Amino acid sequence: MDEPEQEPAAHGLGASLPPADTRAKTEGTFPYASDLWAEGLLWAAVLRSPHPHARILSIDTAAAAAMPGVRAVVTHTDIPGDSAHGRGIADRPVFAAELVRHHGEAIAAVAADHPDTARLAAAAIAVEYQVLEPITDPEKAFAAEALHPDGNLIRHIPLRFGDPDVTGEVIVEGLYRIGRQDPAPIGAEAGLAVPRPDGGVEIYTASTDPHADRDLAAACFGLDPERVKVVVTGVPGATGDREDTSFQLPLGLLALKTGCPVKLAATREESFLGHAHRHPTLLRYRHHADAEGRLVKVEAQILLDAGAYAAASAESLAAAVAFACGPYVVPHAFIEGWAVRTNNPPSGHVRGEGALQVCAAYEGQMDKLAARLSLDPAELRLRNVIATGDLLPTGQTITCPAPVAELLRSVRDFPLPALPKDSPEGDWLLPGGPEGAGEPGAVRRGVGYALGMVHMLGAEGADEVSTATVKVHDGVATVICAAVETGQGFSTLARQIVQDTLGIEEVHVASVDTDQPPAGPATHGRHTWVSGGAVERAAKMVRTQLLQPLAHKFGMSTELLQIADGKITSYDGVLSTTVTEAMDGKELWATAQCRPHPTEPLDESGQGDAFVGLAFCAIRAVVDVDIELGSVRVVEMAVAQDVGRVLNPRLLTSRIEAGVTQGVGAALTENLRTTRGVIRHPDLTGYALPTALDAPDIRIVKLVEERDVVAPFGAKAASAVPVVTSPAAVAAAVRAATGRPVSRLPIRPQAAVAAV
Repeated sequence: MDEPEQEPAAHGLGASLPPADTRAKTEGTFPYASDLWAEGLLWAAVLRSPHPHARILSIDTAAAAAMPGVRAVVTHTDIPGDSAHGRGIADRPVFAAELVRHHGEAIAAVAADHPDTARLAAAAIAVEYQVLEPITDPEKAFAAEALHPDGNLIRHIPLRFGDPDVTGEVIVEGLYRIGRQDPAPIGAEAGLAVPRPDGGVEIYTASTDPHADRDLAAACFGLDPERVKVVVTGVPGATGDREDTSFQLPLGLLALKTGCPVKLAATREESFLGHAHRHPTLLRYRHHADAEGRLVKVEAQILLDAGAYAAASAESLAAAVAFACGPYVVPHAFIEGWAVRTNNPPSGHVRGEGALQVCAAYEGQMDKLAARLSLDPAELRLRNVIATGDLLPTGQTITCPAPVAELLRSVRDFPLPALPKDSPEGDWLLPGGPEGAGEPGAVRRGVGYALGMVHMLGAEGADEVSTATVKVHDGVATVICAAVETGQGFSTLARQIVQDTLGIEEVHVASVDTDQPPAGPATHGRHTWVSGGAVERAAKMVRTQLLQPLAHKFGMSTELLQIADGKITSYDGVLSTTVTEAMDGKELWATAQCRPHPTEPLDESGQGDAFVGLAFCAIRAVVDVDIELGSVRVVEMAVAQDVGRVLNPRLLTSRIEAGVTQGVGAALTENLRTTRGVIRHPDLTGYALPTALDAPDIRIVKLVEERDVVAPFGAKAASAVPVVTSPAAVAAAVRAATGRPVSRLPIRPQAAVAAV
């Protein structure tokens, strides 16, 4: 007889606690930055360049400044501090001074008493341009005239691993192109800047890295960081897209100049023009294998189009080069990677940067190799997958759990979905939907596989550290940590950690600002690991403070006491009391830091222990393709993922499903198109995001809980790796259905028409 299933925990780690902001979002009280207000509020508007490359001959702001209601106009001449900003490399001007380097670059900003007045005034600024020929082909950037004083080459990584003279019995080659995906942030990009009596300024915005934003703003404003405060408003959702400071800096300058609060709420068009996108990438690959399909050598060239400025391109390139061979054992690897400046829109952090592009390419190569050897694609992959103890091509040993073979077998063996009925009632199942022009007889089903990997935390020597404070008083716990809740669930996790450690059900997470110690950016699963680790350490310190007096009184060690459901009990049952009684009206608090083990930069041969940890995913995609029209319907995505430990089942499921859906968008519809550097349709009518109707049936087949011993709780980053893996899986399935190579993302209809 089967034992009855245990009820899931009501709180603490392992429970499906709802997100902390669920009620505020459903009731309409969530503090979006676009809803902010202040007495005496002015509105800002930014003038942006219509050209991707031009010399600025003159800027005349007289007409704009003379308009009724206009309070200030600022250009590059009004910047009291550093005129350029950027994370890592400060190469992006706040306002273009002599040259415009991309379409939509900021030229000036206006503050007025009404948003319409501000926009009209911005349009009234007269700028005389000498239009220059844009460099939009990254391959031509090497020999082109320098677009920036730092040159066109941002970084070059030559990876050398093994013997360059080794060759395989079977060789396959491929050329792959990955398009420009926009992060399409939920909610308007907005902010409010409020001047302070001490001559400083407070900036209220949906920042994901407030301390870095504060330091950049202070340098621009010519102020000490202590006189600039960044207050994080509610972040409706972010995938790396809210790191851009191009909106906040003009706001702060206008607030300081006018002495009034100034607000800016960007339109969708301004968002497309202003923030960073996924790097368009060109990849050339050559795979060598033996007659049984085991990889011998991988050669690749990877070219990232950074757009006008460096931003996160150096780190994205490192991930692309390091993971260029995928989660496969490759004895010999020779990779050349470059990131270059062009006059295209800026590129930067978008979830899975670098790893997504190479995943699509190396999995395309694995499909070619399987076809050449007449092997099942899943079987070929199983013959080559890595495991714990293997080496990456960077020379780093994989010390974390790497259950890649288990993941792949799980999705391979999962039952396939039923075929659609060839009847009018089943027309809605056809590619193109119920009103599509396709015929059931032209539909072919394809099944494809992909394996993906991402790194967790920062890389190449990044100092990963976070600080948290836990306070307990009157039976209520408060967590103070500058880790921003971006939808990844940190606020919920912090509550669960304290509930688990202290047995206190009511836990509040304080709002975030830069008066708190820094916690770093909300990327690469950092806050689950680093900030969650800091919260756990602080909570354990409070636990010790709580238990020590009791242990001393009863002559036992604190290890013999346990806390559960608000009660403290001893191992022998002699002691039994509540947490509230043990507190006896006292306030307990502790502050702790978490800092993972250090990493190192890649050397001149692309070698080094650059990553703290890795996460893996396997996806089997099932698609239906109209081989006459080239339309594609993703029927099902079967996912198996290496998660370390499930901390919140419901939240984890939603993160994986969201990641898969974002990846499907990159595979089929999302491509921010440009013509000679000009964004063609900077809106959501010209940029096709997947909707709920486009989302496939997502089956989470297996979550492997093999804990990473060096990570707090043993958990791994969850949302980036399905984004990385799903586009490659969709492309593989379309290949299987059509017999076409499918070497470009997003997949164009002509690429999905079956080969004759």
